[in-house]
Amino acid sequence: MAAERGTAAEALVGQVVLPGDLLLLPAHYNEDAEGERLRLRLSAGAAPQGRLLCGPGLRRSGAGLLVTKCGLLRHRPAGGGAYWVDSQQKRYVPVKGDHVIGIVTAKAGDVFRLDVGGSEPASLSYLAFEGATKRNRPNVQVGDLIYGQFVVANKDMEPEMVCIDSSGKSSGMGIIGQDGFLFKVSLGLIRKLLAPKCEIIQELSQLYPFELVLGMNGRIWVKAKTVQQTLIIVNILEACEYMTAEQRKQALAKLSGN
Repeated sequence: MAAERGTAAEALVGQVVLPGDLLLLPAHYNEDAEGERLRLRLSAGAAPQGRLLCGPGLRRSGAGLLVTKCGLLRHRPAGGGAYWVDSQQKRYVPVKGDHVIGIVTAKAGDVFRLDVGGSEPASLSYLAFEGATKRNRPNVQVGDLIYGQFVVANKDMEPEMVCIDSSGKSSGMGIIGQDGFLFKVSLGLIRKLLAPKCEIIQELSQLYPFELVLGMNGRIWVKAKTVQQTLIIVNILEACEYMTAEQRKQALAKLSGN
């Protein structure tokens, strides 16, 4: 009966959805032997080895996807497809595998405590850096910015970060330079900036050369040649959340003098 009250997910793409809305998927369902769970079989038009992904703001339910956050429904058809809710949320919940920017708040023995914007601090071992040993410890001080990845993140355990990949290499992670500017934006804007071939990043790179670090926890660190250029980039990135593509191009054209 729950399926009858739902709405086809494809029909709501790009529209506002509210918590509690039920989205029906363009696929066929088969009950298993126990009749408790439903298995999804992708339609013939989808990639045979694709897997439908349930992104932020949604969770699986017996009849499809249940909306848990208010925002715009988005869909990516590539592969098996993905649905998610694009919201203006700023509160971050740690997720395993996410790359984030943390602020060192304390040193407790062999572990650093980092503020990552979640409900509790994350821990980072001094051995979780490339080349770190008991004798060769990283020079990490309270107040430093750390770019790392979560290896433990669930509701029952303290979040744990590392600054190395599976092969022991830093891969760009570690202590972020002292200079630069750190600011916070919504999680939706971060996902937009992290998308492959993001137009915003490409357009900004033509304006000034700069360094940029994006954290999935909504934090951005940016550094340009001068303080003025750094602040201009910060203002543009913050305003991108509320500007259309045309408005953004006009603003960049004024700054570049074209």
